[in-house]
Amino acid sequence: MSHTFTTCVLDVTTGSGETVMDLTENCTSFLRDVAVGRDGLLNVFVPHATAGVAVIETGSGSDDDLLATLHQLLPADGRWQHRHGSPGHGRDHVLPGLVAPHATLPVVGGELALGTWQSVCLVDTNIDNVNRQVRLSFLG
Repeated sequence: MSHTFTTCVLDVTTGSGETVMDLTENCTSFLRDVAVGRDGLLNVFVPHATAGVAVIETGSGSDDDLLATLHQLLPADGRWQHRHGSPGHGRDHVLPGLVAPHATLPVVGGELALGTWQSVCLVDTNIDNVNRQVRLSFLG
């Protein structure tokens, strides 16, 4: 089974602000070690109630646009019933309903089969928790 399914956990620090963190190189590096010319699926999962995984373009402002849109949809104010943590933290617990905590992506010939401008990103609006884990799992 170990030849067909392999997993690892990344420990990442997101910092003190809301962030869209590009994990594409981490995914590529993991596949370079475990997929070696094989086809399969890469699952990226964040085991957190306040973070998600998005496949988007980065570096051209789209990551900032995503955060701005989330801020519009999920304002950091007192409307949330979930009230512990920093003001508006309840919105962070709604985030995974909009940005799922996982993505499953095709792997072809050992390489991540993303579109030209696509990147795999951790989306984290929770400024109360800067330490995150991301589980990468390859099924081939």
